[in-house]
Amino acid sequence: MFEYIRNVKMNYSFYNGQDNYSDGEIEDELLDIVKNKYNIGQILKEDRRWPILYHLSPTRHNLLEWFPFNKNGNVLEIGAGCGAITGLLCEKTKSVTCIELSKKRALINAYRHLDQANLEIIIGNLNDIELTKKYDYITLIGVLEYAAVYTDTNSPYLSFLNNIKDYLKEDGVLIVAIENKFGLKYWAGSREDHTGEFFDSIQNYPSSRKISTFTRFELENLLKIVGFEKVSFYYPYPDYKLPTQIYSDDRLPCIGEIKSQNYNYDQSRMVLFDEESVMNNIIQNDLFSVFSNSYLVFCSV
Repeated sequence: MFEYIRNVKMNYSFYNGQDNYSDGEIEDELLDIVKNKYNIGQILKEDRRWPILYHLSPTRHNLLEWFPFNKNGNVLEIGAGCGAITGLLCEKTKSVTCIELSKKRALINAYRHLDQANLEIIIGNLNDIELTKKYDYITLIGVLEYAAVYTDTNSPYLSFLNNIKDYLKEDGVLIVAIENKFGLKYWAGSREDHTGEFFDSIQNYPSSRKISTFTRFELENLLKIVGFEKVSFYYPYPDYKLPTQIYSDDRLPCIGEIKSQNYNYDQSRMVLFDEESVMNNIIQNDLFSVFSNSYLVFCSV
């Protein structure tokens, strides 16, 4: 039920033998890249496919590189994927426990971080896993929106968060990164990130009831119902996936600071209006927190 890939502990105790979440055959390429230690910088220059960029780009670290983690703290990284954030967490804290549904993605993560002796990867569904300790930090990076897919209750988002809260120390921090249902890019003509449909989130997901992001109001209310009284919002731009800037309520963008983003890395889009002009109008009217493309939220009780 256990094996080591050099220094990384792989825990298969809760693995059901099926990988139900995948980007397809390109994950075989990703595994080959990290196993053979190919030059990732060169690959990123030559290969612009979205999964390559999303899983391998060092820009992913910008999301949390600045955060003052306790170097003696321990982290539970839920939905670690191919390890885009894992290495950063290993460098900044004492120990990291990853939970990942897919064995192949877990292997990519492990081969990518062979030298990290403070890393354990558990393969399986969080709802089926029995954890025996509590954590200083728990991360949900692009994970909460899928809770209804893997949590079979009448209130899957509440159930999922309540389950997670049980694993957090009394003074611990839950870190959530997620798209904003009302993100300006969706109004401007970008497809919804998860369903691929135009205007899907701002119409409250008529195409799917298994995927859901949230407005700032909805997300803050959800977290407070679970019992997180201290909720601090940050605003990664252009989004949490490949952020180049991170704003906060103490430092919101100024007029003219945010330039037009008339492209999508992973999907085709329409251009319905001058996004830069609309963003300036939003900033002028103190509505940036409502229309930011995504959120980074730090939550404590």
